[in-house]
Amino acid sequence: MSEETKDTPKPARKPLGLKRSVEPGEVKQTFSHGRTNKVVVEVKRKKLVGKPGAQEAAKEIVKETPAPAPKPAPKPAPKKQPVAPKVDDGLTRQELQAKLLREAEEARLEAMQEARKRDTLEKKEQTAEEKKRAEENRKAEEEQARKAKEDIAAAEKAAAEAPPVAEPVSEETAAPKTDARPPARKFTPVESPKRPKPEKKEQKVGREDRADRRQSGKLTVNRALRGEDGAARARSLAALKRAREKEKRAQRSGRPSEPREKQIRSVIVPEAITVQELAKRMGEKGADLVKSLFNMGSMVTVNQTIDQDTAELLVEEFGHNIQRVSESDVEIDTNADVDPEETLMPRPPVVTIMGHVDHGKTSLLDALRGTDVVAGEAGGITQHIGAYQVTMKNGDKVTFLDTPGHEAFTEMRMRGANVTDIVILVVAADDGLMPQTIEAINHTKAAGVPMIVAINKIDKEGADPTTVRTRLLEHEIIVEEMSGDVLDAEVSALKKIGLEELMDKIHVQAELLELKARPDRPAEGAVVEAKLDIGRGPVATVLIERGTLKRGDVFVVGSQTGKVRAMIDDKGQQVKEAGPSTPVEVLGISGVPSAGDKLTVVENEGRAREVAAYRAEQEKLKRTTQAPTSLENMFSAAANSAVEFPVLVKADVQGSTEAIVQALNKISNDDIKVRILHSGVGAITESDVTLAGASKAPIIGFNVRPNAKAREIAKRDGVRFKYFDIIYDLTDDIRAEMAGELGPEKIENVVGRAEVKDVFKSGKKDKAAGLLVTEGALRKGLFARLTRDDVIVSATTIASLRRFKDDVEEVRAGMECGAVLEDTNDIKPGDMLEVFQVTEKERVL
Repeated sequence: MSEETKDTPKPARKPLGLKRSVEPGEVKQTFSHGRTNKVVVEVKRKKLVGKPGAQEAAKEIVKETPAPAPKPAPKPAPKKQPVAPKVDDGLTRQELQAKLLREAEEARLEAMQEARKRDTLEKKEQTAEEKKRAEENRKAEEEQARKAKEDIAAAEKAAAEAPPVAEPVSEETAAPKTDARPPARKFTPVESPKRPKPEKKEQKVGREDRADRRQSGKLTVNRALRGEDGAARARSLAALKRAREKEKRAQRSGRPSEPREKQIRSVIVPEAITVQELAKRMGEKGADLVKSLFNMGSMVTVNQTIDQDTAELLVEEFGHNIQRVSESDVEIDTNADVDPEETLMPRPPVVTIMGHVDHGKTSLLDALRGTDVVAGEAGGITQHIGAYQVTMKNGDKVTFLDTPGHEAFTEMRMRGANVTDIVILVVAADDGLMPQTIEAINHTKAAGVPMIVAINKIDKEGADPTTVRTRLLEHEIIVEEMSGDVLDAEVSALKKIGLEELMDKIHVQAELLELKARPDRPAEGAVVEAKLDIGRGPVATVLIERGTLKRGDVFVVGSQTGKVRAMIDDKGQQVKEAGPSTPVEVLGISGVPSAGDKLTVVENEGRAREVAAYRAEQEKLKRTTQAPTSLENMFSAAANSAVEFPVLVKADVQGSTEAIVQALNKISNDDIKVRILHSGVGAITESDVTLAGASKAPIIGFNVRPNAKAREIAKRDGVRFKYFDIIYDLTDDIRAEMAGELGPEKIENVVGRAEVKDVFKSGKKDKAAGLLVTEGALRKGLFARLTRDDVIVSATTIASLRRFKDDVEEVRAGMECGAVLEDTNDIKPGDMLEVFQVTEKERVL
């Protein structure tokens, strides 16, 4: 041995590795004629899984598999990394899992094969049994038929073998005896009678009945084909299903299985209706209606609208009954609903206090009610219409409406005059008649209600009630002291002077009017004020005119519907019902109604929605209807280049919103006009901010504020908020901002005029005008207009001014000079030059 061999250490054991389950081998094949062949095969050892120690006892099963072609000896495999340890008898976990899955799959396949064999065998046995049973039934039927034939043949044979019956011979016809032997008997041949066989017939019928009873419960092929026993057997579910499907297919194909009787309908036809809608109401096909219209000469489609007369022709042609209705029939007509005289009961009077701003209307009402409403008014002026009820000493009640006196609240004053019974005109003794006082007089005359003049502030210095009475004569108001029929009273709301006298006169006037209303009927009222309250939703102050409003009543007010959820009186207490002349706040409205809308209780919610939808459609029609287009309108619109000032208005109540919108529209002029993007009631929301941000418009908040989300969006988009609580502050601010939008006002002052006598060259391009100053003076740098035949040729500036080759700053009237005009060379002798200067002035609207 070499030294290298000696130095190499021998391994203590064999290296670890996987045993190869497949080993190469050779098999010798012998053929005829002495031919042989060697084939390379793979020897696989089947590994047995068992208990420890049983592996040595297992036998190796050698499976020989011929290879497609002899292969050279495989190269020694490279050394592999150790794999996962074997968990059971030399098998890895993956091999064991695959083996178990394979055995389970084989067991499942064997079970399925056994089940298929069992099912096939059962079907064969069942078929054989059915064949056998059918054969037995057939043989039994044949046997029964054979026996029946034999019985019939036997009966016929017995009838044929019976002896004939001889006819008896009388003595007269008998031959005389000539011989001792008796003569031969003669018989007349007669047909043998068929004797009844009751016993055999009964026996035969009995056998047939027994056979029928035995076969009655069985359904044979012959019986099924002949249709026997059809009445006793019911139709199967499958047959019923097929029949229904057949009917459906016939209906879809347009060929009904059996014609149906035409149904006559009462068709409600409005003033305008589409062909498709009319077809639905008639229960006919739209194509049939279109065909009829084509035959009439009208080329329409199912989506086009036809008038009521054309619809009537179609309805009558198809054999239906027409019922004409108008859209206005949906509206509630309260004027036609008159209560009988015997149902009317006395009601409290409704008194409206009107007058000029700061004449003490709210203070007078506070003195009558014993409250202090004026302390809570912003700026000390009333900007909402309020409704209150006062109980007098004798127990009678009076309802008061307090209206604003500011000029912007004209609509509120008119609304108060229309729902009232008596008007108290408050006039300050130290101030006399003012514009809003005159306006209140006009509203009262238009409403046709009686008036009581209350001359307030008689305790102040300089008070002169006589002057007030004299001034009232200018407007045809003659008080009692001047032999008139108008009641008046001198009062002091601050010192509470003359209040009793005023209440007595209100009571007297109410007695003269004999105010009555029917309380036991569905309520009707007028909306005095409406607002959107956070937490309570839309709230409307309603003055009940007749009937009784109860909690839970369904009503319609304007284009809004609702159900009375709660009612709150002027003292803040909840009430269950409100009678005539009672003001209450109503909760439960779907939206904020407009002030002045009528509230009417209806029978159900469907009726309320119908009326509200009709009113909403009418409002939309008024809003979107445009005036007829003409050339005059087109040219006036083109000439009107006024600047628009967009704003968005949100207020606390509906009346304030109307007043603000009207006041802003009055500010507009020919140069700039206000465009109201949106006006509403309630807090400023995110949608308001988004709308204002799109138009770069400010948001006006009157006694309202934005929520947190709206403030965040406004900060991001740069939307401005303008908050106000007094209306004249609002109008002054918007007026100033609109003036700033236009910029300062520019005023032109003419400085002088000159006539062009001649034109000279000045340099290579410019021209100089030889001028004679006719009026004023010409100064260098001033604006100038060059006119020719009183038509402006160009607007320019005096660039240079010379006299006798000397540059001068000014040339006065009666002197000649030369001038170079900027940016113009269109100068001709005879032109006139007008020089002016522009001054800027702050614009005031």
